Amino acid sequence: MHGADEQALIRRYRGARRDRELAVLEGFHALKHALRFGAEVLEAVAVDGGRLEELAAELAPDLAGSLAERTAPVSAEAMAQLVPQAPRTEVVALARRPAVDVAALLVDPRPQPLVLLEDPRTMGNMGACVRVAAAADAAGVLTTGSNDPWHPDAVRAAAGLHFALPVAPLAGLSRIARQTRQTGGRPLIAIDPEGADLRPAELPPRAILAFGSERYGLSDELLAGADARLAIPMRAGVSSLNLATAVAAVLFAQRETTDVAGRNGD
Repeated sequence: MHGADEQALIRRYRGARRDRELAVLEGFHALKHALRFGAEVLEAVAVDGGRLEELAAELAPDLAGSLAERTAPVSAEAMAQLVPQAPRTEVVALARRPAVDVAALLVDPRPQPLVLLEDPRTMGNMGACVRVAAAADAAGVLTTGSNDPWHPDAVRAAAGLHFALPVAPLAGLSRIARQTRQTGGRPLIAIDPEGADLRPAELPPRAILAFGSERYGLSDELLAGADARLAIPMRAGVSSLNLATAVAAVLFAQRETTDVAGRNGD
């Protein structure tokens, strides 16, 4: 790739970080998961296509033999300017964000829970929550507040698993309450340290599991509209859990006690 082409590439990737229709994929794992879960990858560049194929053979045999032909070569100097921190695997890509029908997601009859992150503050934490939710086969991840759940730093922290389940911002909490009440839809469960001890077997199927930030917790509005307030039992003296850790604890506890039909296990 010539110098002028690389400068145009740098401008394109920097602009994509602010584009709400695109996702910037940083590193091998983000590209791997995007391809595995059907993302529309628009372009990809790598410093060493041969190394990329070696990684695929070792870590993603289902994609082996196809990654080098999907990527264009780029210099290491240009790679260092495409994103704020070049990934060790020296591959980045652009993909189109999938459309998410939030209204349909709220009334989806399948038993999997929805994760709601109220005003999350840290991009890395948002991405880690998406990664956990994908692993636990949650129905999706919704966020409120000003931070974009598809921010490149969140996508990087999620290793590209935004494409494995619906991930979308939500305009406001009132929409959840209105939608669920009108349709007899998902119960809203607030994960709150002041709630009753969480007993996974008692968590209802299809619940919206709402989590607040470590510092501020959930808002009074959400707590007032919740069908139940449940706390993760913890050792005395431990004040809180990291957001992604709390999401993981609740999702996997529920997953262990609920079968695929949404009925509580024995």
